[in-house]
Amino acid sequence: MAPFGPGTYRADVWRRGAGTTLDRVNPRVVAALFLLAVFALGAVVLVARARNEQPVGVGSGSRFEGFVMPAGVRAPDFQLRNQDGERISMRQFRGRPVIVTFLYTTCEETCPIQAQTVRGALDQLGHDVPAIAIAVDPPRDTPERARAFLAKQRALGRLDFVLGARAELRPLWRGFAIRPQSVTQEHQARFTLVDSRGYQRIGFPGSQATPEGLAHDVRLLERES
Repeated sequence: MAPFGPGTYRADVWRRGAGTTLDRVNPRVVAALFLLAVFALGAVVLVARARNEQPVGVGSGSRFEGFVMPAGVRAPDFQLRNQDGERISMRQFRGRPVIVTFLYTTCEETCPIQAQTVRGALDQLGHDVPAIAIAVDPPRDTPERARAFLAKQRALGRLDFVLGARAELRPLWRGFAIRPQSVTQEHQARFTLVDSRGYQRIGFPGSQATPEGLAHDVRLLERES
């Protein structure tokens, strides 16, 4: 039998003491601590993923005022009609940047501000570029209401509504990642700048867009054309 020295005694006491302490811990507490650790790890992973997916924009060294969107995302093409019954498509604007926003004709709060932001950007530029407002509240967005809205905002001839049935507009909402107007939710107020090749390049939340910022980024896209 091996000698029972002081070191052996201390190790034996530690093992017996540790076992006694662990035995006294409530199994429910152990389970709760384990779950807390799992949730904490999950939160860290989600935060890291969100940071990796956040678009480059203001404050990150970008030359653009808006947020730079992921590369290679085309604007959805379409063949629909505007407020005057004229055919309108994204493809017809190739070779020039396009200002895209999302409005509905009975809106009295955010949409007039967005329309005025587009007007102000075109004034800042000193010349017009294609600017379209994709309707988000069919079938209430009719040609008559669209013309009345644009006339009230003094945007006739400078901003075109893109009108259609819900089934026709849904691919556009999906392609631009926009939530349309509904009974329970307000639509997403946003601007997207499409470059001369038809790619979505710059995004502005509606509350952060200014005429000066839009005009600045359109000028940069024009220089690329």
